[in-house]
Amino acid sequence: LARWCRDNGILLHIHRAMHAVIDRQKNHGIHFRVLAKALRMSGGDHIHTGTVVGKLEGERGITMGFVDLLRENYIEQDKSRGIYFTQDWASLPGVMAVASGGIHIWHMPALVEIFGDDSVLQFGGGTLGHPWGNAPGATANRVALEACVQARNEGRNLAREGNDIIREAAKWS
Repeated sequence: LARWCRDNGILLHIHRAMHAVIDRQKNHGIHFRVLAKALRMSGGDHIHTGTVVGKLEGERGITMGFVDLLRENYIEQDKSRGIYFTQDWASLPGVMAVASGGIHIWHMPALVEIFGDDSVLQFGGGTLGHPWGNAPGATANRVALEACVQARNEGRNLAREGNDIIREAAKWS
């Protein structure tokens, strides 16, 4: 399927529906890191990775570890992030991380810090649930994202100032 998609110019999205049946069981489950590697090898273009915030929560260091396993060509061992051995992916293409599941504009500072610029932020209810409708919800997401990226690039502390950054941006949009 991955080969056909590439040959026909179609992105292959790997959804993580039903992952919890496999990876949430502590006694006989498989860690999502293992699934993420298998899905990278299967040829997907982007995959739901969890968010650390929102519904698809996870431990920050571990989540960032398997996000890097998906994106980077080479990653050093770092047990604090769940990387138990150095991994060289050689020429195997990376996979774009997709953050989704209960995220909204107030999560934006954390999402920008966690995922950086190489990710897809998929807002569903966080957009559709805006009190003024879908279009204002989409605008609010874009304004919050641009404000947080600009603030990060200016060296501001998103963890401490994030909500103020979003409030200030909302005044002028």
